[in-house]
Amino acid sequence: MTADLLPGLGERARAAAHPRSAACVSCAATVTLADRPDATVVRHAGAVAKAHAPRTDPAELTLRLTVAARLGQILLAPLGTAPAVLGDRLVTLWPYGSPVDPDDPDAAPWEDAARLLARLHRSPVTTALPPMRGPAKAARAVARLRAAGPHPATAPVLRAWAALPGWARAEAPMPGPAVLCHGDLHLGQLVRHPAPDGPWRLIDVDDLGTGPAAWDLARPAAWYACGLLPPGEWTRFLTAYRAAGGPAVPADGDPWPALDVAARALTVQTAALAVVRAVAAGRAPDEVERCVIDACDRMGAHPPRPGGVFPE
Repeated sequence: MTADLLPGLGERARAAAHPRSAACVSCAATVTLADRPDATVVRHAGAVAKAHAPRTDPAELTLRLTVAARLGQILLAPLGTAPAVLGDRLVTLWPYGSPVDPDDPDAAPWEDAARLLARLHRSPVTTALPPMRGPAKAARAVARLRAAGPHPATAPVLRAWAALPGWARAEAPMPGPAVLCHGDLHLGQLVRHPAPDGPWRLIDVDDLGTGPAAWDLARPAAWYACGLLPPGEWTRFLTAYRAAGGPAVPADGDPWPALDVAARALTVQTAALAVVRAVAAGRAPDEVERCVIDACDRMGAHPPRPGGVFPE
C-alpha cells in the first residue's frame, strides 16, 4: 500500500532535515516510524514527514497545523502550516522528538501528559476549528466491527455502544462547553523536543478540535476502570490534571460523573478494534482484549446515567 509513498516521504524528510544543502554525509538512514492505513511516518535525522489518511480535508488540517504552531509550548510545532501533496495524500513536516519508552512503564510521563492536557483545555479557541474527531473515530471502530464478520464478543460490544448517548456515537452535537481538545490522547502521543531530553509535547493533530474536555481523559480513565492502568498511575494523572486547573472534572470529589460516558465510549472503541483484530487473525481475544470486552458486557447491563459510575 505504501511502496510508492515511502520514497517520496523520505525525500521530503531529507529536504526538511537539510534545507540548505542536498548533501547528507553523516546522517543515519531514513527510518519508517509508522506505516498504518491512517498514517505513514518517516524520519530522517532531525525531521519527520507524515502522510495523513486518504481523504483528509486540507482546509481542516491547515487549521489544526495553525493551532499547533500557535501553541508550541503544548503541541509539537510543525515545520510549516501548509500541507503538501504526495500522490493522493497530504504530507506535513515536523521536528523529531523522542517518544515515551514502552519498556520503562515506571517512567511514563503521566503528570506531564496531564499538565499539557490541562493547558490545552484552558487555551483560548481563536481559530474556527472543526469538532474534535474522538467520537467519529469510535463510530468508525464500531463500523469496522459490524463489517468484520460473526464473533461471540460482537453482541456485548454493540449493546454497550447502543446504550451511549448520541453525541458519543457521533450522531448528535457534542455537549458544551466546547474546549480545545486533542481528541486521541494516549502516551504514544507525547515526545520530548528537542530530542532526547527536552520538554514533553503533545503530537498528532489529526483529531484536534473543539469538544468536551472529558474525552481527552477517557482513555486512561477507561484503562483504569477496566483494570489495565494501576490505581497509582491513574491517581498521578488525575491529581496533576486537577492541580493544573483542568476543566474536564471538578477540582475535588468524585470525577466519574464527568468521565463516565467518554470512558465507556473509549472502552467500546478499544473492544471493537480488539474483536476486529481477533477475527482477522482467526484467534480468540487475548487477556487484555478480554478485559475491555468483558467491561462492555457489564456496561450493557448498566447504562450510563446522570451521576452514574462505570460498572465494576
